[in-house]
Amino acid sequence: MKAIVVTDQAAGTAGMTLVDRPGPDTARLASLEGASYGDVVVQVHVSGFTGNELEWPSTWVDRLGRDRTPSIPGHEVAGVVTALGYGTTGLSVGQRVFGLTDWTRDGTLAEYTVVEARNLAPLPGDVDFTMGAGVAMAGLTAWQGLFDHGHLRAGQSVLVHGAAGAVGSVATQLAREAGAHVIGTGRATGRQAALDFGAHEFVDLGNDALEEVGGVDLVFDVIGGDIQKRSVGLVRAGGTLVTVAGPAEARPAEGIAVDFVVVSDRAQLGELAQRVRDGRVRTNIGQVADLDDAVAAFNPTERVKGKTIIRVRP
Repeated sequence: MKAIVVTDQAAGTAGMTLVDRPGPDTARLASLEGASYGDVVVQVHVSGFTGNELEWPSTWVDRLGRDRTPSIPGHEVAGVVTALGYGTTGLSVGQRVFGLTDWTRDGTLAEYTVVEARNLAPLPGDVDFTMGAGVAMAGLTAWQGLFDHGHLRAGQSVLVHGAAGAVGSVATQLAREAGAHVIGTGRATGRQAALDFGAHEFVDLGNDALEEVGGVDLVFDVIGGDIQKRSVGLVRAGGTLVTVAGPAEARPAEGIAVDFVVVSDRAQLGELAQRVRDGRVRTNIGQVADLDDAVAAFNPTERVKGKTIIRVRP
């Protein structure tokens, strides 16, 4: 099968190469031994890629710290189940699915991938594969940050950093649907997009206006660094800062700071799929490229707004 692999962490996306690799061993999947219990083989139709995943240790080593290169990146998938492992439940061969793969296993920038069945959800026939792959990581991150960790409720206020980006745009839509007052942030060029996604207000992070925001119930942070530090003081007493950009160095007064890693969740994926079908959630996809052109797509000569999606199977 064709696959994108990486071998050198220092090279980043420039070190990606397109190679031919053996496909999954479907005979081994049916055995009673090994790590294939509960796995399925998915013929990848569309793959997503998170921009900083080549910085994750799990891209380069397994759970025991052993080198696992050359590894296949990409952990967002939409495709069709082609084989079932022993112990698999809830899915069937030929079923359209989407979800996330395990961080320490080969990913989805390939024609086939092996995934734990529990990490996948059925993809409705009227939701195309591009939308499925595009909403998996961004949607789950937004959902879990807002509701599982941020406990957002109707009538509260939330500051969403990067409101025009892949995760921020979904968070903005979900928060507004939940009845929250949404303040989006980002570059000045993202103002209209953030408002179109549902933000009630927008703060240009290029200015010093961030400190003028105050008393929000929840900050949803995807940026980290100085922006995260400045955001702590914007949370009302007893409020929450939720971040996916590394551990928070401080926490709101009388409140909490939560950093989390997204996990795949079949029920939440189902909720997201329903919202995509209904037009309540749309994803910010910047470009779609074929697998043969993936390396160039991940190394653009000009800045691309939105998420890059790879179409593996035409």
